[in-house]
Amino acid sequence: MTRGNQRDKARLKNLKKQQDTKKNTGSDQKSANKGLSLEERRRRDADIMRQKQEKKAADGASGSVQ
Repeated sequence: MTRGNQRDKARLKNLKKQQDTKKNTGSDQKSANKGLSLEERRRRDADIMRQKQEKKAADGASGSVQ
């Protein structure tokens, strides 16, 4: 019976791990995209990337001046 008990414990542990993973990653992404069309998501993501690139360029330019 020991082997059966180990299997049950492993199943419960794996189930809990899957639920925690699903809860942490899936819900945030889905709620952020809810109500947006594909084109709107692309624009939003492009704006975010553009801001990151501008910030990186500004940090690089100011950091190289001594």
